[in-house]
Amino acid sequence: MNNIDIPPVVKNLLIINVIFFVATWVFKQQGIDLAEILGAHYFDSPKFGIWQPITYMFMHADITHIFFNMFGLFMFGGILESRWGAKRFINFYLITGLGALALQWGVQAFELYQVTGSVINHGNLPLDLLAMDRYNPQLFSEANSVKIASIYFGTMVGASGAVFGIMTAFAMLYPNVELYLMFIPVPVKAKYFIPIYIVIELFLGVARIQGDSVAHFAHLGGALIGFILVKLWKDKNTFYDYYE
Repeated sequence: MNNIDIPPVVKNLLIINVIFFVATWVFKQQGIDLAEILGAHYFDSPKFGIWQPITYMFMHADITHIFFNMFGLFMFGGILESRWGAKRFINFYLITGLGALALQWGVQAFELYQVTGSVINHGNLPLDLLAMDRYNPQLFSEANSVKIASIYFGTMVGASGAVFGIMTAFAMLYPNVELYLMFIPVPVKAKYFIPIYIVIELFLGVARIQGDSVAHFAHLGGALIGFILVKLWKDKNTFYDYYE
């Protein structure tokens, strides 16, 4: 990468993510699941660790997952870092990643409240049974038991929330830049492509398509925090021409 003009923060983020991905594969050969340790769990889960809101951003499920996230970081992140500088960019990256997780937790807390009447476990949830895919029909239906188990034992990994924040910022700062996308024969301006992508994520998040394990609300959380940060920074830095 020393021969490629990549700003330092983006370069180091790419390297760190690849290192974490390789380490995950290496440790898995030894029977150690780093995703369970470093991926993000619901804040009331017995598997939650205080380091996970940061480390989850550097974990990825498979080669496709990390490729598209790193491609997005490389394509859009370098431009933003060159504009903002290293300190502001890394702050933006981490804050949008945290915002992504916060919204995902908020949605999970709401779902849990709908089923149990609380966002935390007061000792009434049979978590030991749910972890083994067993349920007590006297307490919850099978569907609700599955939902509770997925909240408490599901793992979220990936830089997607931060990357969605980056893409949102790019669309706000460079709305008329034309993007050439796979399977689309004509260029699409950023101000059209990114919002449409976000709407699709919202639809998929609400639709809850069976078998879809993507944390769509985390993507939306990153996009939302990215939008808010750009608006705040624009108001405080009027010398920037954000809409060139």
